[in-house]
Amino acid sequence: MRLLFVTYGTEGDTRPLVMLCHGLMQAGHAVMLLAEGGTLESARVLGVPHAALEGDIHDEVVALVSRGNDLGAAARGLARMAARHVPAWMRQADAAALGCDAVLTGGLAAFVGMSVAERHGIPVIGLGMIPLTPTRLFPTPFLPRLRLPGLLNRWSYSAVNHAVWRTFKRPINEARQAMGMTARRSLWGDVPMLYGISPSLLPQPADWPADHHVCGQWRAPDMGWQPDAALQAFLDAGPAPVYLGFGSMTGFDREQVLPALLRALEPRRVLLSPGWAGLPDMPLPPSVFVVGSVPHEALFPRCAFVIHHGGSGTTHSACRAGVPSLVMPFAADQFFWAGRLRDVGVAPEALSVKRLEVASLARAIRSVELAQTRERAVVLGRAMAGEDGVATAVEHVERLIR
Repeated sequence: MRLLFVTYGTEGDTRPLVMLCHGLMQAGHAVMLLAEGGTLESARVLGVPHAALEGDIHDEVVALVSRGNDLGAAARGLARMAARHVPAWMRQADAAALGCDAVLTGGLAAFVGMSVAERHGIPVIGLGMIPLTPTRLFPTPFLPRLRLPGLLNRWSYSAVNHAVWRTFKRPINEARQAMGMTARRSLWGDVPMLYGISPSLLPQPADWPADHHVCGQWRAPDMGWQPDAALQAFLDAGPAPVYLGFGSMTGFDREQVLPALLRALEPRRVLLSPGWAGLPDMPLPPSVFVVGSVPHEALFPRCAFVIHHGGSGTTHSACRAGVPSLVMPFAADQFFWAGRLRDVGVAPEALSVKRLEVASLARAIRSVELAQTRERAVVLGRAMAGEDGVATAVEHVERLIR
């Protein structure tokens, strides 16, 4: 089969799709991935055919994080982005879909992928790193964690999904009409969904449709990564360090947040990954080692615990490594994953970027260092180690596209 992948988002949105593309290539299928240009390094490394969609996700993330979890502000930001980029995304995806047997799509370009599949008369499969399918068990990850009756939980998905559709509806329909298609009045229905989510971390709800599947994490194949000499020397020089990094999160006050966390961690050894936020303007003690872009799958098992933002990919990698987490969520579904880690007992209550009191940070750190927390993390990691999310997803793709 020839398969077109279309997504738009941060590294956490693109990287899992790269891994699924790689798995499909290993199974003998041809793929093409369209995604945000700055997130395609893993595609280059693994030899996955790819091209960059128009746009720069960095500026969009800065705007989103600076507003916290303000859904109204996020919706307005998405509307502006859609108006700018959807026409070009549609043209790029339409050209790439020629001769393809199906489109697999997710992230902020999902409606583009669905429209292009419709135009070419080929199947479409939705892809997600967070649950988007309505269920009675819990509300949509894009709302604050609320305890709602089952019917309201299901309704919350419809409400948010339709709100997103209203944001993209006008530019999507204008782009469709420019290609000679009719405008859509409503969301697509009956689209199969595959999720790069671990069933050990989030079991599949029994009320999902039969063609919606929790597959397991779409993770990188073992590339035999080894630390460079400086990092290896730091790892060898003492106890397992704490990993501290917020990936693509930026737009927050790093001069307040990072120093507060580093002070609370003293005298523990720390691997500090600056990510998009950058380094704080302060001298770093010898107990802190600045680490660049390294594979979480290989590094996290060497850590005592992980402090992160709660993105789906980082969350899964920490859990699979069998280590506890401290989560400081900034926006969107990160609050959902923070709550899920708390529910399974491998993390305390989420940290707040706005409340960095010494006592609360110390209490959270003590919690992840408890023997029972570490034991639960090990058990979860062992369960996830038995999952092969890519192989499972490949089987579903081959079954869904006949």
